[in-house]
Order: sequence, then structure tokens, then C-alpha cells
Amino acid sequence: MTVLRDYAASVCQPALAEAVAPYDEVATAEGTLRPAWKRIAAEAVDITLPQLDRAGREIARLLSDEGVVYTPPGGEQRPWRLDPVPLVLGHDEWSVLEKGLAQRAELLNAILLDLHGPRTLLASGTLPPSIVFGHSEFIRSAAADEHQPLLITGTDLGRTPTGEWQVIADRAQAPSGIGFAMENRRALSRVLPVAYREAGLHRLSPFFSVLRAALMEAAPHGLEDPRVVVLSPGPMSETAYDQSFIAATLGFPLVEGSDLVTRDGVVWMRVLGRHERVDVIVRRVDAQWSDPLELRGESRLGVPGLAEAARRGNVTIVNGLGAGVLENAALLPFMSAMCEQLLDEPLRLAGVPTVWAGTPQGRDQVLDRLDELTVRRIDRPFDVETGTRAELEAAIHAEPHRFVGQELGAVSIAPTLERGALHPQAITLRAFTLRRGSSYRPMVGGLATAVPVGSVPGVTGTSKDVWVLKESPDDPDQGLNDVPRVSSASATVTPVPRVLDDLFWLGRYAERAEDVLRLAIVTHELAEDFQGRPYSSGGRTLAVVSGTMRSLSPWSGDPADHDGDLRSLLLDPHRDGSLAQTVVRLKEIAQSLRDQLSPDAYRIFGAMDRARGALVSNPHGWQIGESAGRMLTDVLALHGITGNMVRDEGWHLMEIGRAIERCLQLCQLVGPTLSVRRGLDIDRDVQSAVLQAAESAVTHRRRHRGVVRGATVLDLVLLDPTNPRSLAFNLRAIDAALAMLPGAGGSTRPARLVDDLLEELERLDVMALLAIDGENRPNFARFAQATAQQLMRLSDAVSEVHFDAGPSQHLLDLAISDGEL
Repeated sequence: MTVLRDYAASVCQPALAEAVAPYDEVATAEGTLRPAWKRIAAEAVDITLPQLDRAGREIARLLSDEGVVYTPPGGEQRPWRLDPVPLVLGHDEWSVLEKGLAQRAELLNAILLDLHGPRTLLASGTLPPSIVFGHSEFIRSAAADEHQPLLITGTDLGRTPTGEWQVIADRAQAPSGIGFAMENRRALSRVLPVAYREAGLHRLSPFFSVLRAALMEAAPHGLEDPRVVVLSPGPMSETAYDQSFIAATLGFPLVEGSDLVTRDGVVWMRVLGRHERVDVIVRRVDAQWSDPLELRGESRLGVPGLAEAARRGNVTIVNGLGAGVLENAALLPFMSAMCEQLLDEPLRLAGVPTVWAGTPQGRDQVLDRLDELTVRRIDRPFDVETGTRAELEAAIHAEPHRFVGQELGAVSIAPTLERGALHPQAITLRAFTLRRGSSYRPMVGGLATAVPVGSVPGVTGTSKDVWVLKESPDDPDQGLNDVPRVSSASATVTPVPRVLDDLFWLGRYAERAEDVLRLAIVTHELAEDFQGRPYSSGGRTLAVVSGTMRSLSPWSGDPADHDGDLRSLLLDPHRDGSLAQTVVRLKEIAQSLRDQLSPDAYRIFGAMDRARGALVSNPHGWQIGESAGRMLTDVLALHGITGNMVRDEGWHLMEIGRAIERCLQLCQLVGPTLSVRRGLDIDRDVQSAVLQAAESAVTHRRRHRGVVRGATVLDLVLLDPTNPRSLAFNLRAIDAALAMLPGAGGSTRPARLVDDLLEELERLDVMALLAIDGENRPNFARFAQATAQQLMRLSDAVSEVHFDAGPSQHLLDLAISDGEL
């Protein structure tokens, strides 16, 4: 039998019988597969445990290559986990759930509008006022009018033992997970392609087309081509990957609070040399941190004046600043009554049994059942009190209206791959519902999470893809007969200065990684031949080259231990200037540029990690060269990927960064190696090593028939305008790229500095550089040092002119109108 059939058969065994057994998503109590699973292709149902385990490892590799990460609250960033066994739902059971989700979104929207409008729920006594006014996310100044309804909601669900879905929590502030759901689908479809194709399930991609259209239509004043942005707390937030995925997929800029500014009640995005109006903000910053002028004054995540701009109707915030009040756990016991009052229909999806402690009866019930209930504050999801029982009782007595007790134990189970075997784990489902026009449409699918049975609420687990089967193969995906098309008239979006800065440094760090690897490979090849022969010509050449490498990345170890030095250079992220440190920074920048870069870029980092892992696990010296060569190939692949980017301002600045770094690395390479005379044989070997490290050896050999001389080397790496590795070529490339930027002109400081460098090269006399004074070439040493310093000034000038967005905004400034932009 296969692994899933074995699992189904085990469900009916007496050893697993319970008084009230949880609902199993795969197997019936009789030990047979549920109808939805019976429809799945044999390739999925009949998979063996070794095949499933192999699929799990392949999924982990794919997600790692894509750079899919998640940061648990209060924890460290970790790889996203996806189980190879999906959560499969049939058409019939989904259609029931779909109606309940649509109704719940309508109800939440009605509650939101009522609480920020007529407040009939409070006036009629349907909802106790202390539940609303005692919630930290009830924002009195928030404007929730008919033009800014709740656009997207998330609903966390679990099944009762009888198989009925019930609501665990509502997500209305900034629902996350849509990007993770799509990434799960892409990974599983690649690992189980036949099962995916033949299952007959709804694809997720049409939902993103509808989402994009809905966001565009949400703009105020009926704009035809509105500017939509995704406001993120930054790359270190819990769901940074999800945010960047949404931005990249929908084609909207991913911005942070510092990228936006308000003037006269209008939100503007800072771009190169100008401001561009923003019409819709997809908010992923919690409301309290979104506007330091009106809300939390210490916030550096939000935009001062954002709330006022929303009140004036000049910008649509998705979801609005008052939406967080809907995540109030104390609303659950009153949902049925509110549905009857606001929608005039019975509630379709019940919530988990919840007791609000705001009444004497409720307080006593919560206190009497502390051992049975999960107690939480009404505005802190999954925040279980960590103090003593006496402290918890005292807190409830002091502010009973701020506490609820919930029965969260009853959820379904499903087989989940863990440590090479299938284990039943507790399953929750996050479903998403989108407003389009005047109605709400749930995403056909969602994001499921599996955690060990009995885990405390809030524990991070393993995700599952959600497969919803079609009733007929001809049914349209997501039930959409007309998927909105993206207008081709949309204007090109210029990246904000922060993104331009990141792209500039992406170019610099990528080039630095390449140059460090080339120098390391040359050093390793010399060490393989001449280690232990310090007085030979090759041994002295090795000392020069390795010494140059250590001048770029200082090392305190034994200078004779070349293998140890190189391993440290490749592996130690704490060593200044090391490849490992450079790659860490490169990956951090790439994480913040997810909406700018091709997904292929993140696969390169996965390949580099595997090359690094091979070096860690293999003690033999030859592995150093092997791993360095593989990582060099990966870095070159990254250059190829970025070479396919659109030639906008960001690309030009990335190329400027790469060219500056190439010139700087060249000066730091040739300066200490060629400015000293060491003897004819050693000089020739050192010059050959320099050519190899500068990727110019083949060209020099072809031009000069293998005869290496100082003059020909310097002419090729410094002055040759046709050599992409030369100083002259890259300075001209910088000059050309600067001319493509907004506000370009020969009078800007970066342009002037480049002109000075080019003029210096035109005046350069190679033979004068090689003039000997004792054992040194002082002219060349001064030239290399002065050029490096000028390049660093150029880098600073580019930053000052093109990235700095001006001084930090002070709240006092916002009290005065700035007039015209």
C-alpha cells in the first residue's frame, strides 16, 4: 500500500480512537479516502513514502532558491516551510464555505462603516461600547465612508469534529499570506507536476488579476491611471516576502514610510528630483504606526499627515486606518446578532466558542475556566498571558472588558511529513476575500497551516497548499469568466531613492563578490603549486598575491596557512571584506529589492549556499577552488540576470555602482602588486596573476603572444577603451550612465569627478608610472592611491545627488503648508 492509503487505513485503528475524534481531512473514520482525495490523480494518491520524502526535500530546495523566508514574531528569520501533502477540498464543500466567507466580509465591512459612522450597533445595545472603545485599534479620527469600504479580508478557520468550518479570527488590518499561498502553489506544481495538472483544481493567478483591478478601481475621483503603492514596514518585518511578492506580482512600487511625504493633504512619492502623487496605498504597516502626526508619535514606519490625506479623500488606504478594530476577539460572541441587524440574515459561519469577560457573568465564567480556555486580550491576537495565575486573575478583575476566553482546541487534522514520516497535525485555513464592485469574492484556495496537535495558539508551523477541485474541468478558474486585463497605458514607475540606493549597492556588492572570488582563485592556484616553497619565484609571487588579498580583507591567522586563509575568506561573515560578508550584504539588499529583481536572482543565492555548504563539509584543499569556481559562476549568472533588466534609472545606477566598484577593486589590486620591483621573474609572475585576477589574461596573451611586460599590462587594464575590465572603459561607462539620469548635465558633482578622472587618464604616461626609485615605483603608487580616493568621492557624490531625499521630516513642518511642490 502507498503512504496515504496506509495513513487512511490507520485512522480506523482502535489505538487512535478518541471520545470525540477530530475531523481528518484525508481519511474517513472507516479508513477510506475522502471523496475529494479519491478524485485526485493516482500519481498523488499512490505516492510512496520515499517519493514523498524526496518531494519534501525538493520543495525545501526550491523555496530556499527562491529566498522565501518568514520571521516569526520575536524570532529570527527562517526558511518558509511547505508540506508536500496539500489540503484538498471538493467543489461541494468549498461552495458552502465560499458563501460563508462572502457574507462574513460583507458583515465586517458593515460593522466597520457603522462603528465609524452612525454607530447603530452601539446605540441599540447590540454591541457593548467598552468592546469598541477599549480596543487599541479603534481610531476615532479614522474616516470610513462609502467610498473606502473594506477591500480585502482574511479569515482564519478551523473544522469542528463534525466537519463544519468555524472562524478562529478575522484579519482586516493588513491581511497577509496571499503571496505565500501563491508561492506554495508554484513550488508544489513544480515538484508534483502530473498530480497538479490532472487534479482539476482552480489556479490562483486569475485572483491576482482581479486584485490588481480592484486596487486600481479603489482610487479616489475615478482616476483612469492611478498610482498604487504597497507600504511596508521594511525588509525585516514578519511577512516582508509576502509584501514584496504582492508588489512585484501586481506591478506596484514597494515603499517605506520614508519614501512618502504629504503636502496640503496629498500623499506624494519621492522619486529622482521630483514628487509623484500617490492615489492608493496598500497598507502593511499597523494603523497605530502609520501616521506619527496623529497616532504614535515615535513611529518611523509611517507617513506624517497620512490620516488627514485619507480624511480629505485624496488617497485610498487599503485597508483603512480603522480596520484593525475588526480583529477584536470580543466581537465573536456578538457576530450573529450583528449579522441579523446589519444584513438581515442569519450568520453562516459561526466563530469558535468565545466568552467575553466584560460582564459579571462572563468574567466569572472565564475565571472559573482558566484551565480550559485560552485567555487573551481583545487587541493582542494569540497573546497568552505569561505571568502567574494570580497575576492573570488580577488583570482580569482590573479590566475585565479587555479579556476573552476561547475554546481553540477543536480543529481538524491532516497528515504532514515530519522527520521522514507522516504524522497527523492540527490544521487551520486562512481564506481571503476581495471586494470587487459592490460584492465580495473569496479566493478559491488559501493558505493552510499544520502544527503539532496540542500546540499553543500562535506557534509557527508548516504551510500547506490548498487545492480546491473544480466541479467540471471546463469551469473557469476562480469562477471568473472575464479576468480583468491590465491596461497597456500605464506609465513607467521610477523607483524611490531608497530603492535606487539599494540597486546602486547591489551593483557594487555583486562586483566586489566577483573580484574577491577571482583573486581567491588565483591565490588558491598559486598555493596549490608553491605552498611550502617560499623562496621560489612562485612562492614569492604567492606571498605578494596573498598579501594583497589580506590587505583587502585582513586576516589574523598564520600567513603560511593559505588554505585556512582562503576558507576564512569564503566562509567567515565576520571577517571584514570577506566574500562571506559581501554575500550576506548582497542577500540583504536583494531581499529589499524583491519587487525589482527577477525570481531567478534568488535561485543564485541558493546555489551559492550549496557551494558554501560543500566547502564547509569537505576538509580537502581542492574543494576551495571547486567551491570558489562554482560561486564565481553564480555571481556571473547574477550579472546576466540584472543585464536583462529594463534600462531605467535603477538599472543605470546599478551599473554605475558596478563600474565604480570594478575601478576601485582594480586600483586596490594593481597598487600594491605592481608598485614594487621584485626581480624580473617575480615581476612577470605577479603581472600574470594580476591579469588573471582582472580577467584580462586571455586578451593580453592574444595581443602580445604571451610576452608579459609592465607597460603592456598597464596599458590593457588602465587605458584600453575596448577592455570592459579597464579603468578607462568603466569610467566612460559611468559617464554615459550618469548622462541618462534625470537632471543630468556635465555640471553635477558626479559628472565633474568623472571628467577629472578621464582627463587624468588622457594625460597618463605609462612609462612614467613605471619609473623606478630604488625598489619602488612611487609614481604608480601615488596614482593608484589618488584614483581610489577619487572613486570613493565619486561614490559619495552619486549618493548625495541621486539618493538623498532631503532632511528628515519633522512633525512641526507639517503644521505649515509648503505651497506648490
